[in-house]
Amino acid sequence: MNKTELIEKIAAGAELSKADAKKALDATVAAIKAALVAGDKVQLVGFGTFSVNERPAREGINPATKQKIKIAAKKVAKFKAGAELADAL
Repeated sequence: MNKTELIEKIAAGAELSKADAKKALDATVAAIKAALVAGDKVQLVGFGTFSVNERPAREGINPATKQKIKIAAKKVAKFKAGAELADAL
């Protein structure tokens, strides 16, 4: 499912226009992004939790040249499915 299809589902499920559903989805995504950038967790009961995970620096291998390279530490977004979502799958 892509963003357009998701907007259509939201509009149908909440009886909103597609424009309003798009605004709602964009606002939700922006709020989750802002919380993650601030280092907060976003918990949606029954759905799951979005959080920030830190990956340490590590050593890797360039597959083309077989040379060892250093991979910098970075922060990544993480999602853990909630119990209801996990049971539904």
